[in-house]
Amino acid sequence: MESSNMSLLPLLLLCLAIATSASQQTCEPVAVPENQNAWIRLREMLPGCWTNYTTQDGKEVHILSLHYTPEAPNMFTLNMTAAQPMHLIITTDSKQIIYTEAHANADVSFYVANDSNMQFMGTVNVQKKAFPTDNEAIVRWAAEKFGGVTSFTTIQNPMSIASTGREGTRLLPTGSNNCTLENEWHALKHYLKLESNMRLLKSCSNQLPHSHTEKELYIVNIPEDVSIRHVSVHVISERQISLFLRGPQGTMWSIHDPKHTSFSSNNVIMLAATSMMHQIPPTINISTDSADAVQKKALDHFRASTITSYSEIRTNGTMITLVLGNKDHTSVKEAAPTETTPSPPSPPQMPLLMQLYTSPDYRSPLDPNTKVQSDKRIYAEISGRTLGEIVLTIKVINCSVRSKGSCPVVRDMPFRPEECSSTVCPNSTRVSFSLELLQDLASTSWDLECSVKLCFSEKCGDGGRVKRNLEVTQTYIPPPMACIDFGLSAVLGIAFGGFLIGVLLIGALWFIKIRTGYPTGLDVGSTTANLSRCPCSLTSKRQPVSNNPSPSENSSANASIGSTQSTPTSSMA
Repeated sequence: MESSNMSLLPLLLLCLAIATSASQQTCEPVAVPENQNAWIRLREMLPGCWTNYTTQDGKEVHILSLHYTPEAPNMFTLNMTAAQPMHLIITTDSKQIIYTEAHANADVSFYVANDSNMQFMGTVNVQKKAFPTDNEAIVRWAAEKFGGVTSFTTIQNPMSIASTGREGTRLLPTGSNNCTLENEWHALKHYLKLESNMRLLKSCSNQLPHSHTEKELYIVNIPEDVSIRHVSVHVISERQISLFLRGPQGTMWSIHDPKHTSFSSNNVIMLAATSMMHQIPPTINISTDSADAVQKKALDHFRASTITSYSEIRTNGTMITLVLGNKDHTSVKEAAPTETTPSPPSPPQMPLLMQLYTSPDYRSPLDPNTKVQSDKRIYAEISGRTLGEIVLTIKVINCSVRSKGSCPVVRDMPFRPEECSSTVCPNSTRVSFSLELLQDLASTSWDLECSVKLCFSEKCGDGGRVKRNLEVTQTYIPPPMACIDFGLSAVLGIAFGGFLIGVLLIGALWFIKIRTGYPTGLDVGSTTANLSRCPCSLTSKRQPVSNNPSPSENSSANASIGSTQSTPTSSMA
């Protein structure tokens, strides 16, 4: 029995290995026509510029810089019969003879270098001039000869070039005459239709057409011998996707709109934001550039079983733009921004959530419909989902409350940061608020909103705003004792009233004095016997007082003295 189990073990391991390999099947990339398919769109960012310059006689000045790879055919057609009046300067870096079947109207003049190896077949006006072939130098030469340059366009391995018949100078606002070379790819679409046999992209997929049960996996691989160093990636998929980016050392990836994206790379990633660029260091290590090894590494890293899109890019340029994803199964041409009317990508925003609590231990979540007493303090935790595999810290900048109703009231809401370690609060932060500010306001339903910044490696950028409903009930506070507040007018009134009452009282006393005369208590030196018989008369004279007292007065006085002097004796007795 034991030997039979041992014999079954190798069989089980073989089945497990077969199942594992089947669940992680790779695919073989093939060339993609026009460098785009349902999942990826590629454009080279080649040197070019565009202005609205025309010469004094109304002609545009255009420069075509043609680049050829060794395996490219050395013939192309040039049809400028519908072109506007122009001077067309053509230069090439090819060492072999380039045969050009050219057709143009009489208002188009062609210019090539004296040592050019281009052979024109057709009745066209071709002039040979001594001008340089370097991009910057030829722009300066054309500006000196014709007064300015309307456009400079770089084309790789052209097969057919034809004029659209549109006047390029009307496609830009006036005032732009300086043609400064930049890395772009849409300028030639203004006035040219182009066909090229340049195959820059190989791609494949092993995902079923209608299989959306898991995250979509996109893999982009730039081989080691390719000179690309700057890749701009725009993600337009509305589904959750995983993005695996592999390139030679020194390659830099700029990712836009990573709202539903997890990503990893062996190179530096620049995460584009509103006011800053988050630089993400390499997160994986892979030395080989073989398609099979890169696909297996991506499947293992993201624990996926299928590949939505594997793309391998080869080009001579140093900058490219990629559009990844598919919106609601629409074609990439419909979903991606057009060349003539490019739309700026929206900045990435970390999805934010604010949860309120009633206690500082953050263990009692507050229901959105629960009313909080206005004399209480509430505690908030603001958290967000990670972008890719990076961890961004959240910093609260300011908060405010806005009442609900037809006449909203807005108030700034002071907050206090609450301590929370990074292990307890990954991708979150905590603050608290006092509701005393809302005590005297009539509204009870508010929207609490905070603006935050997202920080990575001590660099911060705008992180958006987060909002949460807040219900408040007024706390009853006994009214304080009434205290009369006297103003200046009241004080002056009271003072004047007191003065008037005093005047009336003095007047009344004076009237009484006039009517009754002096009272007896006013003259302490007189007696009733010395007053005249007419106390009401003010002219009556007092009787003279005798200096000699009467005998009766003397006797009574002596008796008093005697009695007074006898008192101590009797007391001592």
